Amino acid sequence: MLKEKIEEALDGIRPALQADGGDVQLVDVDEAAGVVKVQLQGACHGCPSAQITLAMGIERAIKEKVPEIKQVLSV
Repeated sequence: MLKEKIEEALDGIRPALQADGGDVQLVDVDEAAGVVKVQLQGACHGCPSAQITLAMGIERAIKEKVPEIKQVLSV
């Protein structure tokens, strides 16, 4: 299932986020559009580097594991 693969990808990056006092939560998956919505939590929420973390870390990890995902949005 797509959602399980996405959770696996998030589990892979979660330790790095938690080491900095943050975390990420899967909010929604739009399979038809290939869009994943996540919520940055803890220190990640409002961090100046959050967009870089989202694009270079979270989005890349998800796309590697689930190539059909086209975009990851922070909500």
